[in-house]
Amino acid sequence: MTAFNPLTVILTQNKLEGPNYVDRKRNLDIVLIAEEYKFVLDEVCPEKTGDDATDDEHKAYQKWIKANEMVRCYILASMSNVLQHQHQSIESSYGILENLKEMLRIVRLSSSVRDHVLKMMSLLNEAEVLGANIDKDTQVDSLSKPRGGQKKKMTQKTSVGGATAGVKKAKGK
Repeated sequence: MTAFNPLTVILTQNKLEGPNYVDRKRNLDIVLIAEEYKFVLDEVCPEKTGDDATDDEHKAYQKWIKANEMVRCYILASMSNVLQHQHQSIESSYGILENLKEMLRIVRLSSSVRDHVLKMMSLLNEAEVLGANIDKDTQVDSLSKPRGGQKKKMTQKTSVGGATAGVKKAKGK
């Protein structure tokens, strides 16, 4: 049995609760390297051994299974109770981490859309305060985030005080 590793304290003190995934993953990697279990996240599980397998094959399989169980325990212990419940049935430690990454990717995407809309609304309000007259279609277009990561180039006519100020091209990211 592995002796208690004081490094594991960083996992219980820094539980995964959402946006701290990168920091928590770094802490998990530190513990797994110290415990010599990190290979489970990088290597595929050996095929289940049969009666005709060599001693080395049996040992390699058992080592991977034991390490996977320990990594699962470390991962689950370092999560909030809600996340533990969602992931307790996933048998592969790698599968748990992949599921977490996907969940957090979706959260980041939705928050970036919200941030984009709020920023664009603020800029439109500022333009109106400065006297710009931007039609509703252009306002809606400017709020729409380009799909597929493509840069959106938009030409809009702005008018200040009833006179057309010219054509303004939006900057792409």
